Amino acid sequence: MSLRDIYSKVSDFLFSRTNRELLAFLFFFALAGVFWLMTTLNEVYEQEVRIVVRYTRIPQNVVLTSSETDTLRVTVSDKGFNIISFVYGQVQRPINIEFKRFADGKGTGTVGTTDLRKMAISALPASAKLVAVKPERLKFYYNYGESKKIPVKWTGKVTPQQLYYISSTKYSPDSVTIYATKTMLDTIRVAYTEELNYPDLTDTLSVVARLQPIVGAKMVPDQVNISFTTDVLTEVEINDIPIEGINMPEGKKLRTFPAKVSVKCVTGMKNYQAIDAEDFQVVANYFEFSQSTSSKCGIWIRRVPEGVSNARLSVKEVDYLIENTSK
Repeated sequence: MSLRDIYSKVSDFLFSRTNRELLAFLFFFALAGVFWLMTTLNEVYEQEVRIVVRYTRIPQNVVLTSSETDTLRVTVSDKGFNIISFVYGQVQRPINIEFKRFADGKGTGTVGTTDLRKMAISALPASAKLVAVKPERLKFYYNYGESKKIPVKWTGKVTPQQLYYISSTKYSPDSVTIYATKTMLDTIRVAYTEELNYPDLTDTLSVVARLQPIVGAKMVPDQVNISFTTDVLTEVEINDIPIEGINMPEGKKLRTFPAKVSVKCVTGMKNYQAIDAEDFQVVANYFEFSQSTSSKCGIWIRRVPEGVSNARLSVKEVDYLIENTSK
């Protein structure tokens, strides 16, 4: 089939009587839609828009402990065309707040309602009318470089699947620098993350966690990497752990029978290979058994290695004697 034949068939289809009527209908329908849209957009509407606020001319010896940018939610009244043009058709002008003009010299600054409204009006098109500004006042915080380092701690629910446990948690970095007033620095001890929620872990989890903001304080960095390592739980028995006497008087030594005991505990398969008897401490307290008439002394676990839980002794009491080592 030649191009002329194809052109002829298309022309016949488009300009047949039925299709001509359909094309006419679609044309007038589209034209009516355009008129309706123009009429609608020519009416006055109220719309909330966001305007970026920036703090400028901050002295070099000043650290702004609140955000260097903020946002105003401004309700404006204008014709639909103008609102669309302002929101989508052009780069909005930010509001610049000069630091020295509003800082009080004591660590805070406040931009009042009257000043905010004036600044908002200057950022709007001439045709727009300002209806409302939220918030009605802006407050910012600063200091002169006072800071300290504080550790990071995660919050939320990070739970392993049954028969697993979290064997280690690593932070990178494990501490952050916080800038705030001296009074705040004296009270803040830990930087907490925003809540993490990860159930049923069976493998290592690495997440980037943002720190919970503190009003009037700035943390650098404001997010950390956290790695949760999981391991399979297993019950193990550690043998030959010596019994030590504590609080023994000078010149006296405790001898127990047996001299060594076993400890059963729960730990991870990866951790098991690194655990030995020296990581545990089993003791008998002289202050306790010296007051007893029993021939046996009670023993208890004083220290267990990291990653071990549910540790328990094979026996709770042993025979003993006190040896005099003084000459």
